[in-house]
Amino acid sequence: MPLLARSVQTPLHIDVRRGAVLNLAAILADGRISAGGEVAVVVGPGQGERIAELIGPGLRSADVYPVDGGTLDAALELGEKLRARHYDAVVGIGGGRTVDTAKYAATRWALPMVSVATSLANDGVASPVASLVHDGRKGSYGVHVPIAVIVDLDFVADGPEDLNRAGIGDAISNLSALADWELARVARGEPVDGLAASLARLGAEAVLAHPGEIGDDDFVTVLADALIASGLAMAVCGSSRPTSGGCHEVMHAADVLFPGTASHGELAGLGALFCTYLRGDHRRFAQMAACLRRHRLPRTPQDIGLNSAQFVEIVAFAPRTRPDRYTILEHLALSTDEIHRKLADYEHAVTDH
Repeated sequence: MPLLARSVQTPLHIDVRRGAVLNLAAILADGRISAGGEVAVVVGPGQGERIAELIGPGLRSADVYPVDGGTLDAALELGEKLRARHYDAVVGIGGGRTVDTAKYAATRWALPMVSVATSLANDGVASPVASLVHDGRKGSYGVHVPIAVIVDLDFVADGPEDLNRAGIGDAISNLSALADWELARVARGEPVDGLAASLARLGAEAVLAHPGEIGDDDFVTVLADALIASGLAMAVCGSSRPTSGGCHEVMHAADVLFPGTASHGELAGLGALFCTYLRGDHRRFAQMAACLRRHRLPRTPQDIGLNSAQFVEIVAFAPRTRPDRYTILEHLALSTDEIHRKLADYEHAVTDH
């Protein structure tokens, strides 16, 4: 009987612990990524420069490129700078915007990329997607999966707590995205990748059930693992389907209609809770509502400074952000008046949890 298998792109090395960044030079050498440390180190405006100084003695041949990332123009500009000399790899150090900028620039010139995350705001740390702003709108661009992923808990702990809390919303939103994927399978025969679904679900369930807080190393490790697993789920699937459903349609719609309202993870968590309510999954709704409340994340439009009419506008617009994606929003196809009524019922239900 023939043995059938598939090839999956995953990082060669994943390291989540305190002090992990000090092992960067060894990871590059042992993984045959860069024996001589000839790498481009991309740092953001936060803790990136501090980490660059820390790893400098082990990477004496490295060049450091500060970026104020998050835009396609910044990524293209960085890509041009990478042509200045031969590099074995690109090391992106910072938050999501810096890492995504480095991922895009590295992919443009077919260079291996190492992701060094200083925050856990979303699942971009290990994903094959770069979220970049272009012409005032955030778009998703396909990139290579990082060849190595490092999350140093020392630097995560020193970063803004609200950024890391936002990652909780993004992690548990997988459960809503997976429910949407299953709905698409039942309603219109869309195939579901079981391995990708399992990776996305395991991390989300772990975050949902963990009793710890964002200040606990044990909980933060579980959160980091969940966000990395989300990235791997996308790599396995070849799309963001296992981690992005109606929850992210709401998030993208909010970015378009009311930019700067809240972070990616905060909006994804809120969108996931609302979509779960629309599905009528009362058990999962109660679990997610309790998790968001415990971690002090938004659960209602008012929590992110929006009124009911604005949130209704977001939900009505949301399906237009992903025309090819079938979720509970497309399935119900609610009118504006129906969204108003559902939102009123939803807000009442949230107060009970």
